[in-house]
Amino acid sequence: MQKFTINRKESGLFTELSNALTYNQETFQDLITAPFSAAAFDTQIQTKGDYFTAQKRQTLANVLKQQYADLTAAEKVRANIEALTDANTFTVTTGHQLNLLTGPVYFIYKILHTIRLAEELEAAHPGKKIVPVFWMASEDHDFEEINHTSLFGKKISWEQPQGGPVGLYELEEWDIFKDAASAYFQSQPDSEVNQALKKYTGKNLSEATRSLVHALFGSYGLVIVEPNDPALKKEFAPIMAQEVQSSFAEKAVLEANLKIEMLGYKPQVFPRPINLFYIQKGVRDRLIPENGEIRVAATGAHSPAEILEQIAAHPENFSPNVVLRPVYQEHILPNLAYIGGGGEMAYWIQLKGVFEAAGVPFPLIQVRNSLQLIDPNTRKKMGKVGLESKDLFRDTEDLKKEYVLKNASSALDFTAMDELAVQLAAQLTTQINQVEAGLQAFAAAEVTKLQKQIEGVKAKLIKQQKGQFDAAMKQIEDVMAKMFPDQGVQERTENFFSFCANGQVDSCIALLKDAIDPFEKDLILLNLD
Repeated sequence: MQKFTINRKESGLFTELSNALTYNQETFQDLITAPFSAAAFDTQIQTKGDYFTAQKRQTLANVLKQQYADLTAAEKVRANIEALTDANTFTVTTGHQLNLLTGPVYFIYKILHTIRLAEELEAAHPGKKIVPVFWMASEDHDFEEINHTSLFGKKISWEQPQGGPVGLYELEEWDIFKDAASAYFQSQPDSEVNQALKKYTGKNLSEATRSLVHALFGSYGLVIVEPNDPALKKEFAPIMAQEVQSSFAEKAVLEANLKIEMLGYKPQVFPRPINLFYIQKGVRDRLIPENGEIRVAATGAHSPAEILEQIAAHPENFSPNVVLRPVYQEHILPNLAYIGGGGEMAYWIQLKGVFEAAGVPFPLIQVRNSLQLIDPNTRKKMGKVGLESKDLFRDTEDLKKEYVLKNASSALDFTAMDELAVQLAAQLTTQINQVEAGLQAFAAAEVTKLQKQIEGVKAKLIKQQKGQFDAAMKQIEDVMAKMFPDQGVQERTENFFSFCANGQVDSCIALLKDAIDPFEKDLILLNLD
C-alpha cells in the first residue's frame, strides 16, 4: 500500500470553514467543548460518565438487542452491545443518510474512521471500552438525495412515490434496483459483492441499510442504531416537551450564529420556533406555532397541552430536526466524539448552546479523513504521461501544456524569444519616455500589447503541437476525470463498490481501514493494489 498526504488547503477541494474545523478548532473555542485531541478525551470520559446513568445504559442495550434480533450479529457486535451496560464503556459515533448501496464512498470512510478512532482510544485508555457506533438517519425525508448512486461512473436509481421518513419506505421494486447493481458483477456470481447484495434486504429501507452495513462492518464490532424507536424516543420525550414549551433551541442557535458571523463564516442551518416533526409512515410534518396553537399539516391545529400529552403518550410519533437530532443522539448514547464531514461539523458548532439548555454534554467533534483513491489503471496512465500524485491538484490545461513543452520539438523552446521580448519591452519603454515623459501610460499599454501578441503566438504553436500528442492529452483527461468525476471530489461521487471490480469486498475495506488515521488531518492519497 502506497500512501501519500497533502494539506487540504493546498488541494483546493475543501471550504475555508472545513479547513478551519480540521486544522484550527481553537478558532471556535466558544462554540465547542474543547479542540479535538487525544488529551481532550480524559475530560470527556469523566463528563459523559457522570451524565450517563445505569438506567440509560440498560435501556440502550435492551433496545439494541431487539434491533439485532433478526440479524446474525457478529460476536464482536454482541459483546459490544452487552458492554454498553458497563459504566466503563463509551462510544464514538458517526451517522449518515440511508444512501442506496451506501452511496458515495465517503460513507465508508466515515465508518472506518470511527472504527479506527475507537481502537486508538481503547488502547490509550486501559480499563475503558470504546464502541464504534453508526447512527442511521432513518427519519430524514429527502429521498431525492439518497435514491441513486454511481457505479463505475453510471447512475443507478430507485424511483418511489412513497413519502415521509425514508427509513419506513417499503422495498417496492427493490429487486429491479439490486439487479441493476448486480449486473456490473455478473461474471462473478459468487463474489463478496454479490453476497453483500443478497443481504441488502428487509421489510423497509432502514432494515435493508442496517443489514448491508452490518454485513460490511459487523466483524469490526460496529454497532448500528435505529433512532426511530419507541423506547429511545421515550428517553428523549422530556427534551422534546421542553422544546414545545420554551422554544429553547431557536434562541441558542441564533446566539451561536452571531458568533459564527463575527468569525467571518456563514451559519449552515437556521432554527425554527419548534424544531420537531410529527411522523408516521408517509408523513413528516413540521410543528408550526400559530395564534397560540400548534399546527401539524396531517392532523390540524392543537393546543400546546395536547401536543405535550401526545409526546408523553406516543413519543415515537415525534422526530427532532437537524437542530435537535444531535442532542437526541448524545442523550441516548454514552458518546465521547462525533465524526463527520466538514459540512456536518459546520452546523455542529451552532449547537453547543442547545446542548447546554437541554442539559446534555456536548461531544468532541472531528472532521473525518478524506481519501483520493488511485486505482491501478489510473496509476498506469499517470506513469505514461509523467504525472505524480501532487500533479492531480493542478489545472488540467496546465498539465497538458507542460507535457507538450517537455516532449515537443525544440521549436517550442521559447527561452530565446522570451529574452528578446524582455529586451524589446525595455527598449520600447525607454525610447517612448525619451520623447515624452508624460507618455508612460501609453508605453505601458504598448508593452502589454506586445506581450499579449507573443503569448498568442506561443499558445498557437503549443496548440498546433498538441495535435501530435492526442493520446497523451486523452490520458491526462482520463486521469483527471477519474480522480475528479464531473470536476468534483471523487469521494462524493463514486460508490465504494466501484473500487471492488474484482468482486472482493473484505480486502478492500481492510486496505482502506489501514490507510485511515483518525489523528491525520491532511488529505490522504492511496494507491490501490
